[in-house]
Amino acid sequence: MNGGGRHVTLLTREGCHLCEQARRTVREAAAATGAGWSETDVDTDPETRAEYGDRVPVVLVDGVEHGHFRVDLDALLAALR
Repeated sequence: MNGGGRHVTLLTREGCHLCEQARRTVREAAAATGAGWSETDVDTDPETRAEYGDRVPVVLVDGVEHGHFRVDLDALLAALR
């Protein structure tokens, strides 16, 4: 459990079934590593929507894009350790 100082941001939008799956995976990875996490709806900010809106869900680890569409639990765990 080394991810205590790490932070995952999950970029989502309402009605996105992939976002629901990603949320479960991010929650599991954060719990396993002690990392913090938050969720942001891309449609609440025009700049965020313009940058990431066509790729949701998007996972950022410490502000750096880690992946989009589908979240691989093992890869996210490795990034957080």
